[in-house]
Amino acid sequence: MSATLGPDPTIEPEPAPAVASATPRGPTEAVVTPPETVAERSAEVSLPATLAEPPDDVMRFAAAEPPSPPPISVTRRRFIGFGLTLLAGVAGAAVLGRLAPVFADETALPSPVVPTYDPSSKAWTFVVDTGRCIGCGLCVSACKAENHVPEEPQYNRTWVERHAVATDGTVFVDSPEAGIEGFPPTSTAPGAAEATITAAYFVPRLCMQCEASPCTTVCPVQATYRTADGIILVDADRCIGCGYCIAACPYGARYIVPSGEQTPQGTAGVADKCTWCYHRIGKGLLPACVEVCPVGARRFGDRNDPADPIHKVLAGTSPEVLYPEYGTRPRVLYLGPVTAEA
Repeated sequence: MSATLGPDPTIEPEPAPAVASATPRGPTEAVVTPPETVAERSAEVSLPATLAEPPDDVMRFAAAEPPSPPPISVTRRRFIGFGLTLLAGVAGAAVLGRLAPVFADETALPSPVVPTYDPSSKAWTFVVDTGRCIGCGLCVSACKAENHVPEEPQYNRTWVERHAVATDGTVFVDSPEAGIEGFPPTSTAPGAAEATITAAYFVPRLCMQCEASPCTTVCPVQATYRTADGIILVDADRCIGCGYCIAACPYGARYIVPSGEQTPQGTAGVADKCTWCYHRIGKGLLPACVEVCPVGARRFGDRNDPADPIHKVLAGTSPEVLYPEYGTRPRVLYLGPVTAEA
């Protein structure tokens, strides 16, 4: 059953009702003036000669009938269906609000704003315990995933070496695939197969965040810089990829980002290195490599904080640094076996 709105051409139009005017008296009141009063008042008004008889084109426009609106057909079934759909949506929203109140309570969501961070008060320290490291390579894998480091083994922010010590004191160093897949039973370093190995240990490597850093000194455009909390970073927008910092670093901790789908800062052709996961430590998180280490061979903390566990790690120990003779004052401290050949 349908109802068609609009004029029916088979019905004679009724004569127009008498003209009435309404004078507003308020939001709900109106006084209607009788038709005869309008006629009497109209007779008293004398129009100018130019307006006494409107032009013919105005009269034709006034006499034309307005176009009829197109008929709208609304079935009862569709009307009822629309109402049921609307009712179901309102009821569903109410049920969802009861089952998952977290959507309605914005205070239950974690704040995206980083808490107040004072970099000048920090003394970040990285500790590596070579006596604990098992060479599993999880740290290398986690670093690449966290920082979008290219997958190729020659591009790394951190890597793991194996140091095999022979009877004559020779140290053979190997790091197959940067240690990301672990290590074979015997050293792959040249000459190690013919030597008699008496001891071996793993040495995780990363940027030393030196206090007297050569990389910041040689950069011609100041793309390599030090933050207020002592972390050395690379500004990819300023770096020109000259490679001076790579040549100046005595620890081999830098590389030029190749073109490809995975780049640390979305830019190829610039220098890159370990940042101690600066984007994480400012939020109170640990670097990715420290987070995944299954044996606690990597430790990280703030030495200015008396309650930081890093104090307990260093208590009663004599940590060493790599290549102290270079005078760069590295901030990565090593516990356990460490050699000058690192």
